[in-house]
Amino acid sequence: MAAAGGPGAKKGILERLESGEVVVGDGSFLITLEKRGCVKAGLWTPEAVAEHPDAVRQLHMEFLRAGSNVMQTFTFSASEENMESKYFEHAEEAVWAVEVLKESGKPVAATMCIGPEGDMHDVPPGECAAKLVRAGAAIVGVNCRFGPGTSLKTMTLMKEGLQAAGLTAHLMVQSLGFHTPDCGKGGFVDLPEYPFALEPRLATRWDIQNYAREAYNLGVRYIGGCCGFEPYHIRAIAEELAPERGFWPPASDKHGSWGSGLNMHTKPWIRARARREYWENLLPASGRPFCPALSKPDA
Repeated sequence: MAAAGGPGAKKGILERLESGEVVVGDGSFLITLEKRGCVKAGLWTPEAVAEHPDAVRQLHMEFLRAGSNVMQTFTFSASEENMESKYFEHAEEAVWAVEVLKESGKPVAATMCIGPEGDMHDVPPGECAAKLVRAGAAIVGVNCRFGPGTSLKTMTLMKEGLQAAGLTAHLMVQSLGFHTPDCGKGGFVDLPEYPFALEPRLATRWDIQNYAREAYNLGVRYIGGCCGFEPYHIRAIAEELAPERGFWPPASDKHGSWGSGLNMHTKPWIRARARREYWENLLPASGRPFCPALSKPDA
């Protein structure tokens, strides 16, 4: 493999995807910067860009070092319309956006905040994907609202819908960094733990390596994260797919693959954990003996 940092040639996103290259996205901004004291929960407006630009820049650099190819601008809820209704939960609105963006002459990627049940008007995921591609999107998928497992189920339905319609597009997934098997149609925002008690649901780095591999095997080539997805989660994607990408991210310099760095530990029972089989098969405890495994959504 090449040295950490990857190939230096600049290529457009469609050129990368059409060649089969894996594109690693970035992760959480709102949830992460709220925890760092730079964003106020509620409307989640991105005034941190003006008030704490160094914090925003630092998080971008952390994702870059972890292996991200793409840095998205921190502009969520930056418009009055967006604060009224967090786009996009409705296929119709997403189609309008794609049609407008096509006029720019740039490649259009369109992701929706939906789960396996489809959008808020009961349009199934496969039909949502088909509508977006017919409108002109070259890249389609899902982001936010649902965890890794649920998001991949939705991506499977989108892929099947495109195949049934005789359409092709590149696939993109950016799930939450939290496990949400008990979510309703509205996603994690309806869980009683949202937004200040989600930590027990946090995915491990090994969960995310499995997510990256499953996404790749499904045919998804743009793989990233959304709320709760920390830089070490992005590093997990980059490490899992390092054989396909041909290089390791800079942040892997201090991280032994599948715990291999533990083989230098002084305790033999900890040295025994320096192997993939241990971490892949571990069922992590929460340390909360009186807490339920699942919750009932409020909405």
